Amino acid sequence: MIGLVDGNNFFVSCERVFDPSLEGKPVAVLSNNDGCVISRSYELKALDVPMGTPFFQLRPRIARHGIVVRSSNYELYADLSRRMIAVLHEFAPEVEQYSIDEAFVEIGFREGEDCVEFGRRMRAAILAWVGIPCGVGFAPTKTLAKIANHVGKKTPGGVFAMPADPAPLLDGLPVREVWGIGRRLAPKLEARGIRDALALSLADERALRAEFGINVARTARELRGEPVVDRPEPDPESRSVTSSRSFGRPVTELSELEESVAQHLGEAAARLRAMRLKASAANVFFQRCPDRGALPPDGGFSAATVAFERPCSSTLGLIAAVRPRLKSLFRPGERYRKTGVTLLGLEGDEGAQTDLFADSGRDDRSDRLAEAMDRINGRFGKGTLFSPAEGIAKPWAAKREFLSPCRTTRWDQLLEVR
Repeated sequence: MIGLVDGNNFFVSCERVFDPSLEGKPVAVLSNNDGCVISRSYELKALDVPMGTPFFQLRPRIARHGIVVRSSNYELYADLSRRMIAVLHEFAPEVEQYSIDEAFVEIGFREGEDCVEFGRRMRAAILAWVGIPCGVGFAPTKTLAKIANHVGKKTPGGVFAMPADPAPLLDGLPVREVWGIGRRLAPKLEARGIRDALALSLADERALRAEFGINVARTARELRGEPVVDRPEPDPESRSVTSSRSFGRPVTELSELEESVAQHLGEAAARLRAMRLKASAANVFFQRCPDRGALPPDGGFSAATVAFERPCSSTLGLIAAVRPRLKSLFRPGERYRKTGVTLLGLEGDEGAQTDLFADSGRDDRSDRLAEAMDRINGRFGKGTLFSPAEGIAKPWAAKREFLSPCRTTRWDQLLEVR
């Protein structure tokens, strides 16, 4: 049996863990740069505030409805997500994290064992040990477990098990709400008369495969309760690590763009080292602010790919390799809204190709320095140590006017008990 555990309004729930005064209030968590609503409490949903509402449209309603606004505190959310997954490992031998607030668990229930009662115990443990309320859904397949989870969230106990015959639940469920279909494929399926999940489950598999591809055919099988076990594994060589973020205001100076790229390289390099990987190349881009008039041929992007002499995961090494190329991407007089980097050609650091004539001593020192920075930042909080290339003041940084403290990841922001 497969279960899907999903944190309810996860970002809002994380904020409430350390601020109980938010309980019962309409709460909105904003996206990067405080742009739009990306997480809503049930109270905010009751006010008919749609997901993705721009903050400037929400602002006039804040005082009238007592809405509480928070900037995205991803450090806090990621840490509570890690704790939630750790609790799931206490209950299930197989845990597959699907997103920051969702995870599939695979459990072999013994004959006569009640999966709903098991789900309630698991849900209660997450609420007691982490503070996050969850919905839990059980079914024979991941696609059906997704649907069961949505039903579970509306159930008083928060847990639902898909019945042996799922047809009554699939009947009338819009096909666009089926996991893996979405807004792009739904109109094409609807044009063929496949308007709900039941119709998709009953559709001819060969016809689905021929017209819509193997993934839609597999989704139909899973809706019939047939687990798909032959999903192809991703090619390790295709993996990449990306870091990008919008600015808090338009940027016009190359020096500020260089600082932003250095910060992205530092964040991406830390993630590389955590996975014990090295990158063979980096793609870096600048995105210009949209101006009135025709869209430029390049879509407002300037980008370049830098291949390294040898695979690298050192922050200073990546910055030294990428920074000389940034001047060629810069256009004086333009206003920029965003930068980003993607590290490519990832491979295990133990098996990375070495250069016989390279100064291995210098590389070793750079790697040891990076590892020391990781340990210090892990102990004292992200950003305690960073490359001076990232700048100090960072006036270009994204807006986070409503940021709550990082209660679990920074020593100076730990909750004080008096």
